[in-house]
Amino acid sequence: MSKFIVHGGRQLSGIIKPQGSKNEALQVICATLLTDTVVTLHNLPAIADVQSVMRLLTLLGVEISPLGNGSYQFCAAHLKEDTMVTAAFRQEYTKVRGSIMLLPSLLIRFKKVVIAKPGGDRIGRRGLHAHFEGLTQLGVAFHYQEGQATWMVSCNALKGADVLMPEASVTATANVIMAASMAQGKTTIYPAACEPHIQQLCHMLVAMGAHITGIGSNRLTIEGVPTLGGTTHTILPDMLEIGSFIGLAAATQSTLTITDVPIKLFAPVWYCFEKLGIRLEKQHNTLHIPAQPCYAIQTEMDGNLVTLYDAIWPGIPADLLSIAVVTAVHAQGHILIHQKMFESRLFFVDHLIEMGARLVLCDPHRVHIVGLGNSHKLRGVHMSSSDIRAGIALLIAALAAEGTSIIENVGQIDRGYECIDQRLNALGASIERV
Repeated sequence: MSKFIVHGGRQLSGIIKPQGSKNEALQVICATLLTDTVVTLHNLPAIADVQSVMRLLTLLGVEISPLGNGSYQFCAAHLKEDTMVTAAFRQEYTKVRGSIMLLPSLLIRFKKVVIAKPGGDRIGRRGLHAHFEGLTQLGVAFHYQEGQATWMVSCNALKGADVLMPEASVTATANVIMAASMAQGKTTIYPAACEPHIQQLCHMLVAMGAHITGIGSNRLTIEGVPTLGGTTHTILPDMLEIGSFIGLAAATQSTLTITDVPIKLFAPVWYCFEKLGIRLEKQHNTLHIPAQPCYAIQTEMDGNLVTLYDAIWPGIPADLLSIAVVTAVHAQGHILIHQKMFESRLFFVDHLIEMGARLVLCDPHRVHIVGLGNSHKLRGVHMSSSDIRAGIALLIAALAAEGTSIIENVGQIDRGYECIDQRLNALGASIERV
């Protein structure tokens, strides 16, 4: 496995363009299977999770033609049904969480599907009940085969319904949207996730001929259509990578300019970092973070401790909180960060404690941080990345620390960040991949 050797304590500077959104890319790639005509996708990020899902499509018989600069054409005219039961397909399927979003397309095309448990970050319990309960209301039947650890999924005809989601899960909402777009009759989905990448999926499906209203809200209405056609779709910049660059600039006292940023659409990201005292200069589609020798965590209007917590959109994305933790360590002041969704996501803070951070993991979901600002430097240590966002948080900490750090298992970072070592080295970082 690869590791990073990071020489910290350097200020970065320059201009960086964010990659395409990982979460949107996984959804819209899976949606290309809903039609047998050509779909063109622009701004696909060259990251491990996206490449894994594209390999799944290739195994299924999808013709994928690279056009250059992150653009690809997909044609799913001739799918191979028997591929799903092969060892090669199962092995690739279990690498990435996003593979679960192949389910509605394959079900529409084949009526019967065999799926294994998808992979992804190991950050606590990540059940599939929201997917199964949502799709069951459209007429899908699930049967678990314990010996093979697989589900037999079947549906002769999807039928529109008033779908009550057990939670506003992003990927479960995406699956129900894709299924409902070709179901018979009208479907309402409530409460639906409404993150920017869900909105983008809806816009792409509408361009393919779907009838969807309520886009951007937590109640979607979908009139099913018998067929969908091809389209051309451009993926948004990755708001979590943008957030990572903001945290990096603050922690290392660097000056960075981020281009191609949809300023108004990503407002909850700015809210998170402005609460930590970071100056953000927003203009048109550019975000400038000036060097700040010191930034102070804001207090509530009555002087009480600020609490940052994740919530469904337009709340702070759960994936942003790992980055907020390491950013707060380098701020002045106290803060409580409450990560509600996953009970193992905050365990990476043990590495920050070893580096000299002043924080207490109150329980699996909450961490109290005493930010000492840049008067107290972290020190380089040997550590390991447990998931994508923990990995980038540890990389930020290593770049801000004095001395040399070694980060093992950086394949986790590669799953969500495109050539991150090369891109940050171009800004003045010193990261060696071994």
